[in-house]
Amino acid sequence: LSRVWCFCVSGDGNPKESSPFINSSAASDAEKSQQYDGKNMALFEEEMDTSPMVSSLLSSLANYSNLPTGSKEHEEAENNEEGARPSKKPVKVPQLGTLMGVYLPCIQNIFGVILFLRMTWMVGIGGVLGSFIIVFMCCSTTMLTAISMSAIATNGVVPAGGSYYMISRSLGPEFGGAVGICFYLGTTFAGAMYILGCIEILLIYIVPQAAIFKIEGLEGAEAEAALLNNMRVYGTIVLSFMALVVFVGVKYVNKLALVFLACVILSILAVYAGVIKTALDPPVFPVCLLGNRTILSKGYDICAKVIEIDNDTVTTKLWRTFCDSDSINATCDDYFNTNNVTEIQGIPGVTSGILAENLFGNYLEKGMFLEKRGLPSDADPDSPPAGSNRYVLADITSFFTLLVGIYFPSVTGIMAGSNRSGDLRDAQKSIPIGTIAAITTTSIVYMSSVVLFGACIEGVVLRDKFGEGVNGNLVIGTLAWPSPWVIVFGSFFSTCGAGLQSLTGAPRLLQAISRDGIIPFLRVFGHGKANGEPTWALLLTASICEIGIIIASLDAVAPILSMFFLMCYMFVNLACALQTLLRTPNWRPRFKFYHWALSFLGMSLCLSLMFICSWYYAIVAMGIATCIYKYIEFCGAEKEWGDGIRGISLSAARFALMRLEEGPPHTKNWRPQIMVLVSVDAEQNVEQPRLLSLTNQLKAGKGLTIVGTSVQGTFLDNYVESQRADQSLRKLMETEKVKGFSQVVISSNLRDGTSHLVQVGGLGGLKHNTVMVCWPKNWKQPEYHQHFRNFIEVVRETTVASMALLVPKNIHSYPSNGERFTEGHIDVWWIVHDGGMLMLLPFLLRQHKVWRKCKMRIFTVAQMDDNSIQMKKDLIIFLYHLRIDAEVEVVEMHDSDVSAYTYEKTLVMEQRSQILKQMHLTKNEREREIQSITDSSRGSIRRKNQPGLRSQQSMEEASVAEKPEDEVMLHVPLRRNDQFIDFSLSPLCALAWAK
Repeated sequence: LSRVWCFCVSGDGNPKESSPFINSSAASDAEKSQQYDGKNMALFEEEMDTSPMVSSLLSSLANYSNLPTGSKEHEEAENNEEGARPSKKPVKVPQLGTLMGVYLPCIQNIFGVILFLRMTWMVGIGGVLGSFIIVFMCCSTTMLTAISMSAIATNGVVPAGGSYYMISRSLGPEFGGAVGICFYLGTTFAGAMYILGCIEILLIYIVPQAAIFKIEGLEGAEAEAALLNNMRVYGTIVLSFMALVVFVGVKYVNKLALVFLACVILSILAVYAGVIKTALDPPVFPVCLLGNRTILSKGYDICAKVIEIDNDTVTTKLWRTFCDSDSINATCDDYFNTNNVTEIQGIPGVTSGILAENLFGNYLEKGMFLEKRGLPSDADPDSPPAGSNRYVLADITSFFTLLVGIYFPSVTGIMAGSNRSGDLRDAQKSIPIGTIAAITTTSIVYMSSVVLFGACIEGVVLRDKFGEGVNGNLVIGTLAWPSPWVIVFGSFFSTCGAGLQSLTGAPRLLQAISRDGIIPFLRVFGHGKANGEPTWALLLTASICEIGIIIASLDAVAPILSMFFLMCYMFVNLACALQTLLRTPNWRPRFKFYHWALSFLGMSLCLSLMFICSWYYAIVAMGIATCIYKYIEFCGAEKEWGDGIRGISLSAARFALMRLEEGPPHTKNWRPQIMVLVSVDAEQNVEQPRLLSLTNQLKAGKGLTIVGTSVQGTFLDNYVESQRADQSLRKLMETEKVKGFSQVVISSNLRDGTSHLVQVGGLGGLKHNTVMVCWPKNWKQPEYHQHFRNFIEVVRETTVASMALLVPKNIHSYPSNGERFTEGHIDVWWIVHDGGMLMLLPFLLRQHKVWRKCKMRIFTVAQMDDNSIQMKKDLIIFLYHLRIDAEVEVVEMHDSDVSAYTYEKTLVMEQRSQILKQMHLTKNEREREIQSITDSSRGSIRRKNQPGLRSQQSMEEASVAEKPEDEVMLHVPLRRNDQFIDFSLSPLCALAWAK
């Protein structure tokens, strides 16, 4: 192994051999050599603090693990940060495999309250075909999302946070925060839905006597209100109890997780066992029908109007329900008199052929009777409505999109495996296999349940949401074997467990978002108990969950959380699709069975299902996400997470620049793209800050703006100064609200630096076409002659490049962005037709609030032999076509005025010649400069070319003598038709304003 030695030169210039360690004394060289010999071969010792050896880096990466944020882990993290204990317990290596770590948690989270309380009703209302389509759409959405999620999860370690972590690290903090909040709200409302399902099972199927607001004897809206009030009271009590359990300790919830999972699996197995039993021995669950209407089971004891006892005709309880007395001659309901009573089996069995009857949907309006197809019914449309406490009625108006919104929460929960990646033995293998297997299993169960329910259970029983026609039994429980109570208690405990898990997971998700610091006002919820438990987040979660409890209807809460979960899944698919299409170097997932088309299909399904479920809920959810996105964008913390949105911006920018290269811009698309040349002082501060104010007023945030300056020196020696100058430019641009780019070049002299800026500014087709530079100050003084020489070079270079040049004089006299003109005029002296440039500049100024109330005036010059009236009409027409509102004035000039003008022009020429002499130009340079000035003054007296076309004739340039130093000048030299034109614009209003 060869050694690397560093030879240094001492202060006396004699070379000597030093140790391989910089900044080390000779006394300690031998000791350090023995200590580090064969370990570090770095030339620079100080790099070892920030650049570890490769072996240690690989070791830290291989042993990286991120345990879930339970109470034990929080306590260990707190102790490690505080350094309270010098010794730490060794972290156990994760041992969970695919089955226990991913598959079963996903199964437990996916199967839920909707399967037990609403699946049979959905099949009865939507029909087997309609329900199968709903289940297939929802399961396909989650399967496509799982494929995208597997690709993202196997592209790196996914700590606790699930979809929030995936999206925030893939699409950036804005999208991550917005979707994370939506995922949090969805999980919170899911807790409310599970609690409402738990209370519904308790009060309707287990202990109806426990109802505080009695429903017996109430009809219609009163009965519905009493049920909802019971749900609110008991829901609040159960929510408080569950929140207390979570507050005391999550370990109790984790210990009961296996019990809740067993309840779910046993309940599903009991249903399949009951289906098999119906093929051999169908259970006896009679349903009584009057005509084709289903009768409440509490309204009869025997399904008959009268019975024979000892040769006597005796009326039944059903008779007394529909008649005013138990006498055989009593007055009865008309429908009761004209229709027969029929008793049918509620569960005829899988071999009965009832599937054909339940194949198609039967959507009902609220308050409609549950009627059996195929039975005769003699109803008088003019008869008074029957009492609602006699028949089974539809409690809500049902339609296809409602069923989608109610059902979709039953397929959520696919993130359970990815949330536990820190506990997995091989997360990159277990997450895809376990999640996709769980979704496949649950999808098979759901699809088979739709078919089996339609094939085993009578349609009127399926549409009986609360089992009012089958003695108040849970409808799916009537199918279960060995007893309906297996489903009742199994679903009760499973909903309790799901509610506890939601109240456990939602606060931790909010805590993760809060600790990331991307949403400032949520930072308080990142704090908790000493062991890290999210106390404040739990309090907020319980408060939001109480909103769902107050709604009190499972059918109304389910579509709300469907919106939030669908939006979350949509952005998971979007993240995968973008990463795939952009082909970022870091995108290397181990899961290979993904494609951007599948991700886009999943995203499209999610978006479609959002509006199918409820278009107004979808708009509200998207509005919440948009508000959070914009809040994070403006007020949130900046995070460098390598988001894919930046990749989209780069790709879009490259595509747009390539399109701009295809040809020059059309005249209609032309706008001044300004390169602003400023100078900086010794402290790298901008010397002309008001120049950026004028730029802002001209641009109003539109188009390209480049603020450039040059630093004299070499790149190696003056790089720090250039960075300081760049920061100064950026700060001033932010202060003046100039939207653009800063550019600093380092050159041996300022003249070359300015030339480089003019030449290389911009990129591709996005280049500047206008240069703005201040009039040089004190140019007559000998020590400043180089400044004016540089200015002349800028004029020449912009002329050669066919660019416009804006030269404001006395820039400190221009208005700032905070000033407002309440009146005044912007005067334009239009001498030569320039294609509208002079018209465009005051128009752009008037778009800014500083100049908005100023009026625009156009002045043009006519000689005595010109038709000034016609010239004014032509100019008005020209301005009309330009869509510019301005006053037009034609100034007639006599011969004496022309002579005076010629005299003033001569003075100007003499002044410029004096400038050239002071600049010490060579003879050839002076001749070229004089020739350019002469060309700009060519044609001192304008002659008419074509009669009747006054507005298009080339006019003599009107120039005035040198203005005093306190006036404001804006020169616009343009090169058109191979002629240099110097536009001197009137003072005191940028172009000119008069008060």
